[in-house]
Amino acid sequence: MAMKKKGPKKKRNRSRSKYWWIGGLVLIVVIMGGYAGHQQNEKPGEQQKIPAELAGRWQRPDGGYVLELTAIRPDGVVKASYFNPRPINVSQSQWQIKEDRLEVFVELRDVDYPGSTYTLAYQPDQDRLYGIYYQAAMGQMFEVEFVRAK
Repeated sequence: MAMKKKGPKKKRNRSRSKYWWIGGLVLIVVIMGGYAGHQQNEKPGEQQKIPAELAGRWQRPDGGYVLELTAIRPDGVVKASYFNPRPINVSQSQWQIKEDRLEVFVELRDVDYPGSTYTLAYQPDQDRLYGIYYQAAMGQMFEVEFVRAK
């Protein structure tokens, strides 16, 4: 039986494969570093001083809407109650420092409030909350403000 002569084995280009591995690892490290930095800057309230200035009853001057903020915790959780004039269920509420601004996010889930949200920033020189109200039922956004109820 005659043996077939095998041709020369192809040399695997190990240096090219090594560069792919190194490039891939560098890319992963860069992406993870960027993600971690982004998360660190936007985690609600983590390792922050409790912003006592948020606590209280806030009223929209354009109607009988009242937002009450209590139980503000350092982990970003805030207890929010919303009235129009009857109580509306608040499904989620939190605070955070973002780009040197104190912000509050409130999500409403109730009849006629299918995920409507307030994204508000505290303006200390005027002692007001201002920002955007997303009216989910209509799919529209409105600029709004709340002033401290007296």
